[in-house]
Amino acid sequence: MARLAKKQKEAAAKIEKGKFYSVNEASALVKDITNAKFDASVDIAVRLGVDPRKANQMVRGVVSLPHGTGKDVKVLALVTPDKEAEAKEAGADYVGLDEFLDKIKSGWTDVDVIITMPSVMGKLGPLGRILGPRGLMPNPKTGTVTMDVAKAVTEVKAGKIDFKVDKTGIVHAAVGKVSFSPEQIAGNVNELLSTLMKLKPTAAKGTYVKSIFMSSTMSPSIAVDSKIG
Repeated sequence: MARLAKKQKEAAAKIEKGKFYSVNEASALVKDITNAKFDASVDIAVRLGVDPRKANQMVRGVVSLPHGTGKDVKVLALVTPDKEAEAKEAGADYVGLDEFLDKIKSGWTDVDVIITMPSVMGKLGPLGRILGPRGLMPNPKTGTVTMDVAKAVTEVKAGKIDFKVDKTGIVHAAVGKVSFSPEQIAGNVNELLSTLMKLKPTAAKGTYVKSIFMSSTMSPSIAVDSKIG
């Protein structure tokens, strides 16, 4: 345990107190301060000046990270038989309908994203208490309820993620892996931040982006310059 504490101190010492790093600087530094023996996830937390309790200040959207997430995303396509072939060809890990609905009812949720069709959503309603808390309920706004199942599967596999501001006003998102180059991490972060700026609610007053922090799974947080627009 003492050895781990020493590494943590060494990592923290590389972060200049009171400094707000540019996205490029933070993307390089997060690699330097990560000592995990596995390919740690790089995460970003953006505190927004919104009140999520008000419907007109809810921030939710999707973004296609140009360099992907670095994660093998497991996709379940809940589709009718006529759509099964295209879902499989697009790379869905699990494809079917009633048999998977039964598995979910029994508590199975070993997937990252569920994609379905408008005609199937009625069957998913009763499963909301299982899927909702896990962020797995398909939603037309995030492109996971669509007739173009193949496109949806392909996009998710390529790095499309959805995000939503939490009750404290923070958007959390994984933007890559420590094995990514600084340029790849920065590219993904900038794409997410650009998307967030486009989603600024007209009802939100004052400073929209209050703070940005970047970290890896086992690293200290790096304060990022929040003056992005």
